[in-house]
Parts: sequence; structure tokens; C-alpha cells
Amino acid sequence: MSQTILYARVSTKDQNLDHQLTQAEAAGHKVDEVVADHGISGITTHLCGRPEGKRLYDKLRRGDVLVVRWVDRLGRNYQDVTDTIRDFMRRGVVIRTVINNMTFDGATSDPTQMAVRDALIGFMAATAQAQAEAIKEAQKAGIEASKANPAKYRGKKPSYNRETLLQVQSMLSEGQRPSWIASATGLTRQTVLRIKADPVAAHAAVDRWR
Repeated sequence: MSQTILYARVSTKDQNLDHQLTQAEAAGHKVDEVVADHGISGITTHLCGRPEGKRLYDKLRRGDVLVVRWVDRLGRNYQDVTDTIRDFMRRGVVIRTVINNMTFDGATSDPTQMAVRDALIGFMAATAQAQAEAIKEAQKAGIEASKANPAKYRGKKPSYNRETLLQVQSMLSEGQRPSWIASATGLTRQTVLRIKADPVAAHAAVDRWR
């Protein structure tokens, strides 16, 4: 009997897995089991190198469905993400994303459909890596700005922490509407728009209030 497994990943101890399951269920996925890695970076650690990622490979069988919020949960490295998705497809596993409602499987043998599918996988994997690199640069710039002005007035404390800020940036890079992001994160739409307009300043504000 086939099963539907949600794989979730959080990279800091402050992050919470609940919203990933809630989003999946709201999108219509009937999740049989959640497999999750905590405190794991998607940039430096490939899926097969994570404790629960390894277990995921052992659990999934032909006909099973693997649900992820987006491909960045599998990894933030282009080669790793594309290799992982293609490996699962060869095993007969169907991969579905909550955001954008994408489905990847190996059922088709039509070369044109295969080419389109593989191109889309590559694009999404490249976007995940580019997004991670952009966030890293914004963090670095924010830290440097904070160091350059250590005595500067801290300003109003931001209504978000680092984890929420990264979540907002991730959703923005995936094309989600500011109003939807605000609802999902508990922030105001105006706050989301400010983060979108100046992510460096947003990271600097978090650094000042660490």
C-alpha cells in the first residue's frame, strides 16, 4: 500500500515544523507520516547525509508520494537537488511540492514531456541555490553594516526574528504574494513589503537586536 510522507527541514532550533505540515494539509495532501531534520543546513548537508534524510531513502517505495514545501527543503545546492529528485523518480516515487503544486514523477516516456520536466527541475534547483546565496549575502551585508556602526541607535525592535525573516525571503523568492506571506507568518503586509524592498536593512535590524 502506497503512503504519503512529508519531509520537512528546519535549520535552527528556533524554527518550527508545524507550519510546513499545516501548509501541506491545507493544500490537500493527506500526510501519513512526517520525516523531519532539525538544525540541518540545506546548503552544506546533502539529503543523504542528514539523519532523517537517510531514513527517508529507506522508507520510500515505488508508488509512494514524497511531499515537500518546496524543493529547497531537499537542498539548496543545484546538483544535489536535481540528483535527489531524479533518484527518487527512478525508484518510482512521486515528488510533490506544496508551493506551486508541482508534481515530478518518472511515469512519462515521451521525450518532449521528459525534457520539459527535467528543465523545470533544473530551474527550480537553480532558484533554490540562488536564493540561498542571496540570503547569505544579505546576512553578511547586514552584519558588516552593524559592525561599522556599533554605537548607532538600535531603532525600533523588529517584529520578526531571523527564522521568520528567512522564511519571508524564501516565500518572496518563490513568488508568493505579500498578503499571503503576511498571513502565513503573522506579520503585517507592510512589514513583508519592507523586507522585500530592503533585505539588507532587515537583517541589520535583527543583528542589532540579537
